[in-house]
Amino acid sequence: MKNQDYSAQHAQLSTLRSQLLAQIAAQRGGTVGRAEAAADRFAHREDSDAQVATERDLSFAIDEHETSELIAIDAALARLAEGSYGECTDCGCRIPVARLQASPEAARCVPCQEKVEKHARGR
Repeated sequence: MKNQDYSAQHAQLSTLRSQLLAQIAAQRGGTVGRAEAAADRFAHREDSDAQVATERDLSFAIDEHETSELIAIDAALARLAEGSYGECTDCGCRIPVARLQASPEAARCVPCQEKVEKHARGR
């Protein structure tokens, strides 16, 4: 990638990061801590135990997804800073520009990503 592409990717990643952090803060009640937000959210007496458990599991899954997305964005920003952005972290080949434009946090080329996903499904 050219240097001008790096600045565009950096801006896109920074925007994604800011939006994700705002979304996480809004879902957790702004300045309320995670434990307090969870206690408040799951303390409704009128809800059945199954409903509370389902909501809790969904909340944890969303939190896990957002956390892994934030980690991927931060890792991409770090690769940009060190000059290895756009290289597959597994095989070292160049990640196509179209993939980086569609998914700027991508760390792997499509074949390596497919291997990782196939391995994860096989567990």
